Amino acid sequence: MALQFHRKPGLVAYITCGDPDLATSREVVLSAIRAGADIIELGVPFSDPVADGPVIQRASERALRGGTTLADVLNLAKEIRAQAPRAGLLVFSYLNPLVRLGLQHFADTAKAAGVDGVLVTDLPVEEAGEYLPIMRKAELDTVFLAAPTSPDERLNAICEASRGFVYAVSRTGVTGTRQEIASDASSLVSRIRDFTKLPVAVGFGISNAQQFAEVTSFADAAIVGSGIVQVIERAEHGREAEAVYDFIGNLLHGAGQAAQSTTK
Repeated sequence: MALQFHRKPGLVAYITCGDPDLATSREVVLSAIRAGADIIELGVPFSDPVADGPVIQRASERALRGGTTLADVLNLAKEIRAQAPRAGLLVFSYLNPLVRLGLQHFADTAKAAGVDGVLVTDLPVEEAGEYLPIMRKAELDTVFLAAPTSPDERLNAICEASRGFVYAVSRTGVTGTRQEIASDASSLVSRIRDFTKLPVAVGFGISNAQQFAEVTSFADAAIVGSGIVQVIERAEHGREAEAVYDFIGNLLHGAGQAAQSTTK
């Protein structure tokens, strides 16, 4: 199944798999889907997550201490797929774990597990020559990051290589919650639309209803990562799934109210 947004606006929810353990991650993902997330980014914990801020770095450290591997993440995807047949499942990883497993083996295993797509954070589109045909053959969508600093020629290449949606980074830097959305996020989405008909989802720095409403006023979907990981980090053990359900519910409900107030 290709990645799809069943709601407008859409919500992409990121979790670090294995934080605090794989059984909890499974319940958190299913809870996020029930709460309204269209696509789940299944984060593969990595020892050198250069694109991630301190919240997701701490989650990766906890997951790695628990021994979580890419193979564990694919097994988790298979379990989730059995219970959530319509949800979009996107493996969110750095390149090293995929190469260590073998790109072909990864693609075959991911497809068999019911994964819909892959996002490799540190793989530039210019260096995806070996990666793309393997993912295409396995019918896995390929999502690439577009940054405000990307020139038009590069945006065009990113859009041509992307399937499912294009991930627009709201600002330069690492992931993490922020007080305000960068002013150039809207112009980046507009520039991306010049090159593709794919949905555009905006990520990096979105953690509350006001920001969700603001971003989805010009983009098809918002991506929430550190905000959810922080909820998991702060929740009482055993109540992580419930806490994430409440967080996403409040996010979507609050965003709806914020959007209505701006149109009155």
